[in-house]
Amino acid sequence: MSGKSDLTVPVSISAGIHIGVIVILALGISFEDKPKQMQTAASAPAVQAIVIDQQKVSERVEQLKKQKQDALQQEKTRQAELERKALEAKREREREQEKIKTLEIQRKQKEAETQKANDAAKAAQVKQQQEKERALKAEEVRKQKEREQKASEEAAKQAAEKRKQEEAAAKKAQEDRQRAEDERKRKEEAERKLREEAEKKRQAAETKARQEREMAEAMAAEQDSLSKTRNRQVLSEVDKYKAMIIATIQRNLVVDESMRGKSCRVFIRLAPDGFVTTTQTLEGDQVVCRAAKVSINKAGRLPVSPEPAVYQQLKEINLTVSPEFN
Repeated sequence: MSGKSDLTVPVSISAGIHIGVIVILALGISFEDKPKQMQTAASAPAVQAIVIDQQKVSERVEQLKKQKQDALQQEKTRQAELERKALEAKREREREQEKIKTLEIQRKQKEAETQKANDAAKAAQVKQQQEKERALKAEEVRKQKEREQKASEEAAKQAAEKRKQEEAAAKKAQEDRQRAEDERKRKEEAERKLREEAEKKRQAAETKARQEREMAEAMAAEQDSLSKTRNRQVLSEVDKYKAMIIATIQRNLVVDESMRGKSCRVFIRLAPDGFVTTTQTLEGDQVVCRAAKVSINKAGRLPVSPEPAVYQQLKEINLTVSPEFN
């Protein structure tokens, strides 16, 4: 606020002088009754005065600026000094507080040492009293020990007797454990013998079963030898009817190019008259499998032999259906 007022006054003076000069010049031009020389003479000193005053005003303004800057610098210096003093005071307070803490710690240490000394004195008094009491009790203890010695001798006799009894009991327990161990071994030996007998029986049973199997195989070989001729005839008939069945399926099979080179394996169950009772696709291309199943169901009946032995070979058969292209 002080700096602003110091600048306002010179500026106001400068403005007033400028305004006054303008007014005088205006008035000088409008005064017609005065001689022209007088007007010129009067205006020249006025202009000179204005220039001089303006220079003074500028000098004053610079002076005020310098004063303001000096004042600001002094204020900064004063503030810095105050801050330094405040910091120093703070440090001094901290040192005082630290000193107070140290004194307090020393006081507490002295109190503790005093208390310790008092406790030691009290402990010494207590110790003296205890030593007196121990001296009195020592005699009583000696007498008590004499009584205890007698009781101990009696207890030793009883302990010796008890030890003999315990040794006898331990010996008996050892004998019982030995008998139990012998019994365990006897049982293990009996179980081992039972296992060996069972193994022998198992081996004998296996030998008998093998002999029976060999005999059955020999009989089967003989029977096979006797029926080979018949079987060859039956198999020939089976192959013939299988070919007929496949031909029937092929006639009813609807094919297209997507089925070329693909196949399906099917299971068929037939009644004695050739009627299809079961049709099941086992594996293969799905399109071919669907077409084969449709073809079989469309046929309804498939060729079968009136001879029972051939029918037995054909009543449940697995066939591979592969589309044929002309």
